Amino acid sequence: MSDLLRPVWQVWLALAAGVLLAVVFAGLGVWQVQRLGWKLDLIARVEARAHADPVPWEDILALLPADQEYRRVTASGRFDHGTETLVRAVTGLGPGYWLLTPLRGDDGGTVLVNRGFVPPERADPDTRTAGQAGGIVTVTGLARLTEPGGGFLRDNDPGNDRWYSRDVAAIATAKGLGPVAPIFIDADAAPQPGGYPKGGLTVIRFRNTHLAYALTWFVLAAMAAAGVVTLALQERRARA
Repeated sequence: MSDLLRPVWQVWLALAAGVLLAVVFAGLGVWQVQRLGWKLDLIARVEARAHADPVPWEDILALLPADQEYRRVTASGRFDHGTETLVRAVTGLGPGYWLLTPLRGDDGGTVLVNRGFVPPERADPDTRTAGQAGGIVTVTGLARLTEPGGGFLRDNDPGNDRWYSRDVAAIATAKGLGPVAPIFIDADAAPQPGGYPKGGLTVIRFRNTHLAYALTWFVLAAMAAAGVVTLALQERRARA
């Protein structure tokens, strides 16, 4: 046997490793295709929710959290402007704040409403008195899940009333609101007297890179399979 020939066990080990890699990579590609189908179905369901006829917000509380989010809902009651909360935000209108205000229903239920965006110069309620609606109001918007903890690299600081996420439970505790719904409502774009707050800025976006990942895994599987075939042919010619 030529000294250039590899030991048989090394050849079989290399071939087995190549086959294993090809199978694993192909499996990961199939998994990403399945994830792509799930993500597309999720996007379709959320889009359908967001454009459906609104229902009372209380009606969705029995649903699982994943089935609550982005449902179109209505709520009626009186805004408690004295306990509003400003949450830092960056939007298509620039940096500023989300304005969260408790809406207290006549039945005793309370839900936080993200009434919309206000720029820094409108953070003080005295600069937007026209938008501080009194009496019974009806709000239409999208149900959203609480955002506990804070934002990117910034924790909420309830003691100093600094908020970087819409953490329903923490805001309710800090403001002494009593029992509140575990969701909040992103108000729609209905115009407000005085122009602020500006609602209807909910961004419905889901990161969807599953197709790119699937193609990457399938290419790697093909490369591993090609490597197996090439090695097998080379060894066959060498030993002939």
